[in-house]
Amino acid sequence: MEDWDRLAQEYSECRSAANGGDLGMFGRGDMQKSFEDASFALDVGQMSGLVDSDSGIHVILRTA
Repeated sequence: MEDWDRLAQEYSECRSAANGGDLGMFGRGDMQKSFEDASFALDVGQMSGLVDSDSGIHVILRTA
């Protein structure tokens, strides 16, 4: 997890970068559809491939 935090802080352009890329808890309807669909398709501890949304390209690590 420490590597994930460091990579997010170094490379992310999202305001969540300062928090290691952690967006906190969110539910369905809270995020853009492509991001949300990819997030909820993951098992806890699983990492996504590249996910494209209107906000950019994401790699998602599901932690809860």
